[in-house]
Amino acid sequence: MNTRLFRLVIATCVVGGLGVVSPRAQDSPLAPQQTFRSTVDVVTIQASVRDGRGRVVSGLTSTDFEVRDNGQVRPILSLRSDNQSPLSLAILVDMSGSMRMGAKIPMARQAYASILTQLHQGQDEVALFTFDKSLHQRRDFTRDLASLTGALNEFEPFGTTSLFDATAAAARKLAARSGTHKAIMVLTDGIDTSSAMKAPEVSGLASSIDVPVFVVATVPSLDQRLMLEAAGRATPSDAADLRDLAEWTGGQFVFASTFLETVVAASGLVDGLRLQYVLAIEAASGREWRRLDVRVKRPSTTVKARNGYFAG
Repeated sequence: MNTRLFRLVIATCVVGGLGVVSPRAQDSPLAPQQTFRSTVDVVTIQASVRDGRGRVVSGLTSTDFEVRDNGQVRPILSLRSDNQSPLSLAILVDMSGSMRMGAKIPMARQAYASILTQLHQGQDEVALFTFDKSLHQRRDFTRDLASLTGALNEFEPFGTTSLFDATAAAARKLAARSGTHKAIMVLTDGIDTSSAMKAPEVSGLASSIDVPVFVVATVPSLDQRLMLEAAGRATPSDAADLRDLAEWTGGQFVFASTFLETVVAASGLVDGLRLQYVLAIEAASGREWRRLDVRVKRPSTTVKARNGYFAG
């Protein structure tokens, strides 16, 4: 299901087929039939649900969910949960100069390989991008997963990091793909140095087309501590970072400081993506940003979903 706003025809009725016909129409079988259509704008929402222990909650129905659109409860038109549905992934790998330090690049390559092993040949589709100051599409979207194996071995890190700009550009490319579950997977050391866009702007774009952003930060334990301390010292105006971007889009941010943690993190993100629920609601009228709040009517549950959309 395309996660951008789309026009869904929900009723098409031919007057002659409903038995409500005029005598003139009965007398003349060749008279043109009149068709009426009603349409509704639909917003799709990918949502992951976990219990108090962090385990995925399965078996929910539409009656278990509550979706608020700018504070107003909206009826759920449909709900889908199918772990066999196809994925559409854009994998973004940081190839900026900061990735040369330590084992960051080997760990990113390991995470990339782990993601590929979790995908279904001929069903899931993947595109590979690298980024430094710019985004580079290295492999177009394909279901031939074997053609992607080892693709990262061709590139070496260089230059500055425009991580937010790259994520925004990939979200636009991913919007038109057909997978039931879509996501951006970012493999990086988590430091943006040269983007024109900020995290809130990228989040708004990605959320508007329902593209969650999942981030694996391949950094040593010491760097993790320094990043968290720096975020804690930041002022509210500049505090938004990759963790916020992942949270606001319904994705997830994880650290990985060893090869084993990298494999586990990458595999876990793909598994979690497959187990997401896909809900649909009627969009509001008018052209404006609308805030979404998705909840489950069960105690001790946590829902991750997009935080809004552009109506109209």
